[in-house]
Amino acid sequence: MKLVILDRDGVINHDSDEFIKSPDEWIPLPGSLEAIARLCRADYKVVVATNQSGIARGLFDTDMLNKIHMQMLERVHQKGGQIDAIFFCPHGPDDDCACRKPRPGMLNDIAERLNVNLAGVPIVGDSLRDIQSAQAVDALPVLVRSGKGERTLKKLSDKELSIDFASVPVFKDLAEFAEELLDGRLAKHVVQLFSKRGGRQRKSRG
Repeated sequence: MKLVILDRDGVINHDSDEFIKSPDEWIPLPGSLEAIARLCRADYKVVVATNQSGIARGLFDTDMLNKIHMQMLERVHQKGGQIDAIFFCPHGPDDDCACRKPRPGMLNDIAERLNVNLAGVPIVGDSLRDIQSAQAVDALPVLVRSGKGERTLKKLSDKELSIDFASVPVFKDLAEFAEELLDGRLAKHVVQLFSKRGGRQRKSRG
């Protein structure tokens, strides 16, 4: 299966520190809907995995989130694309759930529901937790500079972070990512990912 997993806020639509609480506040980033349509035309399945702690915080309910997502699905459809599934975590940061990124529970649910191995699958996000959750399931973490991406890039220089960022490709936005994926230029990062993983496995056996 050709699969791409996308974070929502900051990747597909504009993010807000005040949360996206209604369909009117859901505003697509330039080129993001067209990028999803391009991926669909190339036979990729597009799945969204998003933390939505606004539910736990009482800022909106599940019904409102569904309305927001209906807006997103309709706007994508208008551009000729489709989102095959949306997975979300409704919990807050103190709820200690398994599904809230950076934990991999939501991604494991995607793998189980779609019956697919996520090894090497591109997971596109704008935050550190997106990268961490992708690495936890051996997927290919991809960082975009949109949303909180620039803020996340500054964290990458923190030598205390016990994460290997050398194999994390960085793109301006979702449109640039889609272009490189479809042109085949992203393949080298997948090769690097599996090479490093193989090296770690050989070292651990030795």
